[in-house]
Amino acid sequence: MKKEVISICPVCGSNLTITKLHCHRCGIEISGDFALPAINKLSREQLTFVLMFLKNQGNIKAVEKEMNISYPTVKKILNEVLTTLGFDINEDAASGQRQEILDRLARREISFEEANELLKNLK
Repeated sequence: MKKEVISICPVCGSNLTITKLHCHRCGIEISGDFALPAINKLSREQLTFVLMFLKNQGNIKAVEKEMNISYPTVKKILNEVLTTLGFDINEDAASGQRQEILDRLARREISFEEANELLKNLK
């Protein structure tokens, strides 16, 4: 059973790097200072969310249903993932969330009461 690579030092919380690579087939070893991909910064829960999001082809409604969570929760987790990966989440995100809620209301996917509650829960 292979062990998963961790990216954060359990002692001090700093980022870890890989210093040795080994090929089991030919036995070669390469030493250096290798950075982990940004995706390795995600927690297990965030990675599970990303896989679910991709499986559902970015369809937030499908993610809501499969994870049994609300639209604002999906957006919150998505924003946390984006922040962890180093993307800037600006004030326009709330504006986009408001518009998405209003669009869902217009398509009659949610009731007025649900839309009102979702809008109240936006940051």
